[in-house]
Formats: sequence, C-alpha cells, structure tokens
Amino acid sequence: MCPVCTVAVGAGLGLSRALGIDDAVTAIWIGALILSMSFWLFEKIRKYRVLIVMGMYLLTLYPLYWAKYIGRATNTAWGVDKILLGTAVGSVFFLLGLWADKKARAKYGRQFFQYQKVVFPVTSLFLASLLLHFLIP
Repeated sequence: MCPVCTVAVGAGLGLSRALGIDDAVTAIWIGALILSMSFWLFEKIRKYRVLIVMGMYLLTLYPLYWAKYIGRATNTAWGVDKILLGTAVGSVFFLLGLWADKKARAKYGRQFFQYQKVVFPVTSLFLASLLLHFLIP
C-alpha cells in the first residue's frame, strides 16, 4: 500500500465530513482508511497482520463509540449503526478496488495509466459512496 493511497482516502474522509454528508457515506472512507493504514503498517511489521488490522479497527472505532458517535438510536440504517455499516461497506469496496487493480495488471501484464493503483480503490469508494447516499433512508 502506498502513502498516496492513504492520503487520498484521508482527504476523502475529511471532505465528506466537512460537507455534512451522511455518516454512513463518511464511514465508507473510515473503513478504507483503516485498511489503508493497516496495509501501510504491514510493510513495516511483517508479523501479526491480523492483530494489526484488529487493532486499527479498535483504535478507530472505540473512540467513536466512547464519544457517542456510534450507538445512537437515531443514527441507524436498516437496524445497523450507520458508522459501522459504512465502515464495513468501505472496507469491502476498498478491497474490491485493490483486487480489480491486481486482476487488471495480471491479465494484461501492465498498468494502463499512472496511479492506477490509487485510482481503482478510490473509484470503488466513490461508487460505494454514491450507492449508499441514494440507498440510505
């Protein structure tokens, strides 16, 4: 995972919160940021990958729970907290974007354009954001 990916995800998170976008959509970027930071840390510490990912989720979500952002009865969609829902969706779509990039490189043996490794995951997050924006009641 490259630092550019981490910065791009962090910028998306900050922008969506600043614009007052729904918590579920904002949390998509939280989930991606958690995974991005975890993958970035993997490069430094090769052991304990599962513990790193679990720790990153805990270090991010527990303060949100403690500050009462997570767990409010009025902040749910389909019976699930919007921040937890968005974090899960964002994590899945971020992984799908990374997977699509790797598949494209493997199939054609090259990248198609510069920063493809960044564009695929960020595009998948943007699509997930649009999807949740229009589906959340």
